[in-house]
Amino acid sequence: MEYPNDQAPGAPVRSGIPEHGRIPKYYAVKTRIAGLLEELGHGSTIPTERDLAERYDVARETVRQAVRELVLEGRLRRQGRGTVVAGPKLEQPLSLASYTEGVRRQGRTPGRTLVSLDRFPCSPALAAEIGLDPGEPVWHLERVLLADEERVGLESTYVAVARVPRLDTEFDPDSSFYLYLDAQGIGFGDADERIETVLATPREALLVGTPPALPMLLIHRVSRDTEGRPLERVRGLYRGDRFSFSAHLSG
Repeated sequence: MEYPNDQAPGAPVRSGIPEHGRIPKYYAVKTRIAGLLEELGHGSTIPTERDLAERYDVARETVRQAVRELVLEGRLRRQGRGTVVAGPKLEQPLSLASYTEGVRRQGRTPGRTLVSLDRFPCSPALAAEIGLDPGEPVWHLERVLLADEERVGLESTYVAVARVPRLDTEFDPDSSFYLYLDAQGIGFGDADERIETVLATPREALLVGTPPALPMLLIHRVSRDTEGRPLERVRGLYRGDRFSFSAHLSG
């Protein structure tokens, strides 16, 4: 099949050109900068706004808007006082595989930084989700997710203290929680997930190291063990400019 304007599969239809044919000036500049990124390669610093404005004969504000969108899309990233070409997004499968496995499959080094590990009485809403009585003790494990030392997400996990009573003394916060559960003889059966797009709170943006206006992908997950009993409740926040999610579907 041939694509109009040499359009590649998966690209916007007609490269995003409106039917009336009038292309916003910033979008035309954005397209040209995107082509430049392929020439420069991952990690290269792009020319300054002034240089790009002179190259494409447009105002610096037009260049600024084009670069801003490329940063939000994850194709560029800020580094110090400059802007560099970003690497490909991390592709995380929608499955019960752990974050560690997903990142390693792409040749990256996973990591985590512990924010907090607290124990508190379970609220009625949380109790209903993980099969507890209100007031039963639960652990809340919060960690910043890393890929090659870059902060890419924030994960909050809630699990009953009765299921893992020594979590605070036996678990290495930099390791996979799923592997820890497996070592305790607890296996995963299935899970329900819901994904939405959100903006991070000021606290979350500070922990992940992103601007508050950067779109984030939020995953809510309730997992069950092999006997069908609720096991964990997870709130995973991932940078929209560094992550994509994939799933295999069958009929």
